[in-house]
Amino acid sequence: MRKYAAAHALTVFCLTVSVAQAAGLTSLAEQGEGQLDIVTWPGYIERGQTDKNYDWVTPFEQQTGCKVNIKTAATSDEMVSLMARGGYDLVTASGDASLRLIMGKRVQPVNTALIPNWKNVDPRMVNAPWYTVAGNVYGTPYQWGPNLLMYNTKTFPVAPDSWSVVFVKQNLADGKSNQGRVQAYDGPIYIADAALFVKATQPQLGIDDPYQLTEPQYQAVLKVLRDQHGLIHRYWHDATVQMSDFKNEGVVASGSWPYQANALKGEGQPVATVVPEEGVTGWADTTMLHAQAKHPVCAYKWMNWTLEPKVQGDVAAWFGSLPAVPQGCKASKLLGDKGCETNGYNQFAKIHFWKTPVAEGGKYVPYSRWTQDYIAIMGGR
Repeated sequence: MRKYAAAHALTVFCLTVSVAQAAGLTSLAEQGEGQLDIVTWPGYIERGQTDKNYDWVTPFEQQTGCKVNIKTAATSDEMVSLMARGGYDLVTASGDASLRLIMGKRVQPVNTALIPNWKNVDPRMVNAPWYTVAGNVYGTPYQWGPNLLMYNTKTFPVAPDSWSVVFVKQNLADGKSNQGRVQAYDGPIYIADAALFVKATQPQLGIDDPYQLTEPQYQAVLKVLRDQHGLIHRYWHDATVQMSDFKNEGVVASGSWPYQANALKGEGQPVATVVPEEGVTGWADTTMLHAQAKHPVCAYKWMNWTLEPKVQGDVAAWFGSLPAVPQGCKASKLLGDKGCETNGYNQFAKIHFWKTPVAEGGKYVPYSRWTQDYIAIMGGR
């Protein structure tokens, strides 16, 4: 399990950040630029259009005069592409995108001294390796959560205790095959989920970190994923589509986010989630500042605003995620006193958080290979 205080491998990137860039802005004008353009996950930034109770954009705009414009992206790869294209100030990047953005110099370090609410950040997330490189901080933590095993409680009267129900062909508790009734995430980072399963079931391979795989380890993981292909109903990335599949398409088990499970349970659907014995991956998202941001003052004001405890709690309540600010667990009436517990706040130490796989001089298989090979697997090759 990854220790956040441990030295991480990013120094091998040998990023050359100038002194001026590393320092970031040294002061902020009181008046913002009047506009802010953000790339984000669907449902991550709400202004009350879906539910008037969930609105943390309007009060920000009223307080700062910064009009917030949102561009949603369905995958981390799409976020990286949009940030490469430019024209955006901020992105809420998951760990499988944040390091690529840093390596590609698409984002710049931030000056935490200009973010008063930085003091609110969960100590477990300060200087985390998915957004801190060579002592430079590339953004502010936003939300985090586990990739849980979601299952149909009618199919599984007793919670499944292993990811094998989605990786290995078998008859499920209802006596029917899992073929065509399970799903897998359609991002290359899902290889890490399979790596956790292989780590537990083939210990002789010596997998330690599911994001650092030697060639033999990697080939064993790919075999599990190729074998899984024939079982898959859909490779999902759209949370709404996955929810529909559980309701209408006979899907009974899949890796998922707390968001889908909470929404389905709220509709009275027979679903629940579990942390299987092999463990889980997870995501910790960072609000990152584009290297050529046109509205940096508004961007800093937004980063500070999103670290307000109530905002953090409201986001967690809406998305089914966990706040990056511990006080957020008690500051939101929408989240309630038990919301953090329900969403898995105490599971932090059990989560292998997404990070970009890197070669480290050829020792491990890099993310470029993950992308190429997973596309092929989804295509049945």
